[in-house]
Amino acid sequence: MSRIGKLPIVIPAGVTVDYKDGVVSVKGPKGELSQKVDSSIIVKIEDGRMTFEIDEKSPVNVKQKQAFHGLYRALVNNMVVGVSEGYKKELELVGVGYRVSNQGNLIEFSLGYTHPIFIQLPQEVKVETKSERNQNPQIILESCNKELLGLICAKIRSFRMPEPYKGKGILFKGEVIRRKSGKSASAK
Repeated sequence: MSRIGKLPIVIPAGVTVDYKDGVVSVKGPKGELSQKVDSSIIVKIEDGRMTFEIDEKSPVNVKQKQAFHGLYRALVNNMVVGVSEGYKKELELVGVGYRVSNQGNLIEFSLGYTHPIFIQLPQEVKVETKSERNQNPQIILESCNKELLGLICAKIRSFRMPEPYKGKGILFKGEVIRRKSGKSASAK
């Protein structure tokens, strides 16, 4: 049985949760999200708490039911946290001449290629860019949807993955890259 699936979700003040026809809908001050839940999981909402239980009569494989138990509890918990507090990711561009700017939800990158790279973000994501003197340019992304935010960060990071020799690329703020010594260090 899933240890995560057993934990109840406490619904904070200002957040409403509905469960109809196998879909959990969460509405809060930061936004509105919904998630389809498999029929092998029973969702109960009572006294400001939400619990997930495995339906023993369901024809789904036992291991699959246990996996769904923890999965859907975690997804719905992320939705509740997202609409109440929101999620925030900070990226940093490390490299000479790397620049970033935004106009609304359109971000323009200058990453050492022959052309600038543009990416249009969905309306659910708020973006802010910072370029201060003697500091690496930064991108701050905020959203109530954790999955969408992670996908966008992965896409942005794929434009210039961090490399281990000079440490250049697009990194998460505070991320440490394991550095390799070049060929001059091993030629002794």
